[in-house]
Amino acid sequence: MATPTPSVFLLMVNGQVESAQFPEYDDLYCKYCFVYGQDWAPTAGLEEGISQITSKSHDVRQALVWNFPIDVTFKSTNPYGWPQIVLSVYGPDVFGNDVVRGYGAVHVPFAPGRYKKTIPMFVPESTSKLQKFTSWFMGRRPEYTDPKVVAQGEGREVTRVRSQGFVTLLFNVVTKDMRKLGYDAGPADTQGTLGPSPAQGIPR
Repeated sequence: MATPTPSVFLLMVNGQVESAQFPEYDDLYCKYCFVYGQDWAPTAGLEEGISQITSKSHDVRQALVWNFPIDVTFKSTNPYGWPQIVLSVYGPDVFGNDVVRGYGAVHVPFAPGRYKKTIPMFVPESTSKLQKFTSWFMGRRPEYTDPKVVAQGEGREVTRVRSQGFVTLLFNVVTKDMRKLGYDAGPADTQGTLGPSPAQGIPR
């Protein structure tokens, strides 16, 4: 008896928001969420989370280490709208208000394997010196009402931004049944195991 062709494929993602570099700031925490197309749906795990607050390490790197876990599984019939992870980093300003210190986004890697990604972060800028001073004085920095706009790009070109900091992510990516639906996802697809590491030298 022939095995029926699957109607969906699975994308399993786990790993962690490992660390960050924000030389000017300390005592930061990170939020993440996934943005994906209309043909995608999460089936297990968490599609958003918020880390603990962490302080800089006392070594030369002065890294902010979270090691905050990511674990989610998606199903889809169509690779269009492949999931992106959106990161938002927050911390206190001089008045003790929580303000955004950086936004960033990256697609989940397309092929199975183990990956280490360093994401450049940015913040929206006030468009005038008066607005800059007012926002600083009032403790209200420019920020997006919905961080998911970072992944969508619509309207982003009219937003003035400034680069600020980096966040490092670790991904383990597994796909299942993509090849059976006619998509080439690499050597590990149907086995459901991790393929060869595309990034060497990552600690396990």
